[in-house]
Amino acid sequence: MADLRCDLKGISLTNPTVLASGVVGTTAHVMAQVAANGAGAITSKSASLKPRTGHPNPIVVDGIASGWFLNAVGLSNPGIAEKAEEIKRYRELSKTPIIASIFASTAKEFGDAAQAISLAKPDAIELNESCPNVENEFGRPFCMNVADAANAVEHARNLTPKNILIFAKLSPETPSIEQVASACMQAGADGITAVNTAGPGMAIDIGRAKPVLANKFGGLSGPALKPLAIKCVYKIHAALPEVPIIGTGGVFTGQDAVEMMMAGASAVGIGTAVYQRGIKVFGEIAKEMAQWMDDNGYSSARQLVGKAHEK
Repeated sequence: MADLRCDLKGISLTNPTVLASGVVGTTAHVMAQVAANGAGAITSKSASLKPRTGHPNPIVVDGIASGWFLNAVGLSNPGIAEKAEEIKRYRELSKTPIIASIFASTAKEFGDAAQAISLAKPDAIELNESCPNVENEFGRPFCMNVADAANAVEHARNLTPKNILIFAKLSPETPSIEQVASACMQAGADGITAVNTAGPGMAIDIGRAKPVLANKFGGLSGPALKPLAIKCVYKIHAALPEVPIIGTGGVFTGQDAVEMMMAGASAVGIGTAVYQRGIKVFGEIAKEMAQWMDDNGYSSARQLVGKAHEK
């Protein structure tokens, strides 16, 4: 079988599949179950300095049969302190690498949150830069502006031990995403996660003549997101070929994962596919990747990274 091992700037993964933030990355035991079912790495659900309730139900719309999925969870979480304890407990249950996802409303809060979560000693911290920046006049997400995105990374890097990597998570809506990614790297990031959900989108219950989501609008994921994610990963890799990228968005099969890596991803985030294929999806996608590689003459996952850029 093909060698699926991959590396994220020193973090060794047995295969390229990574649990994306926001999907079942809640408690230590659940994350350990995901690892036991074949994930190469785990990303915890995003946490903030203070607990957050999030949006009321309904918070998801399952349109997978039509190729899409909406969620408006609202970044609900118990706060950094409790999330750090869950990560510590996870460390006792599994040796699979873990990435701690955090979000904040100011650049300074990103630094404080990164410092707090680093006490749990995750392998990396993912900065969810798709959340609103309240210091910005219009409350735009950090990743929508080069200076804002870099400022958040700089604050986090300054307060985080150097042995804990920092990944900046960008949006498919990010303008000139390769420029924002470059600014994040110059500010001290070790890698990029691309991408978060798109939109937001909306679904209406025509029987009730009302929006399905309590929040009305939600992030778009699922197969519909994959072409956008592939483009973003491709553009970032073209500009920054040495930068590790966790390519995320619409990966449902081993072939999808291969495509994401050929675009330039070093590893592949899997989220919405868990809803359709269950918690075993990570091991299954890894097997599908290996089978495709065997059938097509690839012996190592590393050979796939950026293959679509070769002339």
